Amino acid sequence: MRANDGTRTGGEILIDQLVVHGVQHAFCVPGESYLAALDAFYDRPVKLTVCRQESGAAIMAEAVGKATGRPGIVFCTRGPGATNASAGIHIAKQDSTPLIVFVGQIGREMRDREAFQELDYRAVFGTMAKWATEIDDPARIPEIVSRAFYTACNGRPGPVVIALPEDMLTERVAVPDAPPFEPVEIWPGLADMAKLQKLLWAAKQPIVLAGGSRWSEAASASLMRFAERFDIPVATTFRRGPLMDQLHPCYAGDLGIGPNPKLLARVKGADLIVLIGGRLGEMPSQGYTLLDIPGPSQTFVHVHPGSEELGRVYSPHLAINAAPTGFAASLEGLQPPNEIPWRGSAQAAHAAYLEWTEKATPQPGAVNFGEIIVWLRERTPDAILCNGAGNFTVWAQRFFRFRKFGQHYAPCAGSMGYGLPAAVGVKRLWPERHVLCVAGDGDFLMTGQEFMTAVQYDLPIVVVIMDNGTYGTIRMHQEREYPTRVIGTDLKNPDFAAYARAFGGFGATVEKTADFARAYEQAVESGKPSIIHVKVTANAITPTATLDAIREKSLATPKG
Repeated sequence: MRANDGTRTGGEILIDQLVVHGVQHAFCVPGESYLAALDAFYDRPVKLTVCRQESGAAIMAEAVGKATGRPGIVFCTRGPGATNASAGIHIAKQDSTPLIVFVGQIGREMRDREAFQELDYRAVFGTMAKWATEIDDPARIPEIVSRAFYTACNGRPGPVVIALPEDMLTERVAVPDAPPFEPVEIWPGLADMAKLQKLLWAAKQPIVLAGGSRWSEAASASLMRFAERFDIPVATTFRRGPLMDQLHPCYAGDLGIGPNPKLLARVKGADLIVLIGGRLGEMPSQGYTLLDIPGPSQTFVHVHPGSEELGRVYSPHLAINAAPTGFAASLEGLQPPNEIPWRGSAQAAHAAYLEWTEKATPQPGAVNFGEIIVWLRERTPDAILCNGAGNFTVWAQRFFRFRKFGQHYAPCAGSMGYGLPAAVGVKRLWPERHVLCVAGDGDFLMTGQEFMTAVQYDLPIVVVIMDNGTYGTIRMHQEREYPTRVIGTDLKNPDFAAYARAFGGFGATVEKTADFARAYEQAVESGKPSIIHVKVTANAITPTATLDAIREKSLATPKG
């Protein structure tokens, strides 16, 4: 409660800083260790979403960080609450997402006794967060929270963890608020752009790869205008598809898991690669095989907002320390050569992408999940798609064409269970948008309890669960490496439609491809959070392979 003497509790000061810095949403699982901060939310204009488990809360906040470019905010209690939240922290680290995690902590007088749920958060999260700290003095809350916002957003974005001793939050002090935070833009120098101009003019087969974070809708539009003027193919890296309208005539495809072989050949055959914003990590680099390390044989231009990432893996011919927003704006000043040597390569790359994604591939069983994704693509082109990790994602990423910036939320970190809480977080942020979650059976049950959060806040998301009764990715590797020795990957699943109804949502089951359209229409018409339980044979393991074929090939291949 507010006092009349000009003092505030540490909890009040903390939440007031969130208001100052423009926070509109926060996610939590309540805990007695930060009760004073929880109380301060009561009469302050921040919408608090109460979740069912801390991993879900952290993922919701991470998705909001992805969506807005400003730190997502999550509160969790000490010990097991914090370790539960570590999934979201790790995702924010690998996905370069701004996130601030406020963790309840034991009282200051109890330190180093292994008090109830005591953890050293600097040690626990030191390698996972950009900064992990603890606030000892409530008078320093404005300073430390301000630094947290700048740290989470500046350079390569990432997570910050702040521990809050319980007694510190109840202590009263008089201290002014910090000034409002704004992200610091990083622009390329004129010399950088002049060098890039020369490299482009000397190229014969260039390609642009767009990835990473710190993009905006305006930056995406600038990139597309640049691609048009230079007639240059642009591919997006793993789970960064909405950085380009995928029906743009210069879009070359998705450089992620299971990419188009023609796109891989185009990247390998390029004489100039311009990587904007991304790191070209294990997934988009196809296991670090696309470029030689440390010196790529192709002329390599790397644009990244974090100077520590430039030269970290690949030694670039031209390193540009700039955020994608500033760099994309500067692209407007570049001029294409009078005669473009690579004229027509963008058209050919886009034609290959369209061919690769146009029609679903034949599948065994009564349900073709590719046809379902194509149906969703045609009927819900503006939907925001959220997904977790697993083989089921290959269909979504190949056949669902993203047309708008910010249309896809998925973990570059490959974290299962991401899709459902991400969908809840995004729907909470933008209740007017149609939000779709595509999940696997094992993937969904990692965080399935957050379906209740969607029901509690009346968030009519639609969840499509591809149920093949197995941890599909691991089963695929198992059949390749240890054929016929299946163990530890089979799943016995619930009736997911009944699960939805038990929580107060809508549920439907689909066992034939033709039945999906009506089930989806009923889900939307219900106005409730919905689950469509799609039963698929495990043999349909990817759009281009079956378990039977993988097993037979492995058995026929001599070992040793």
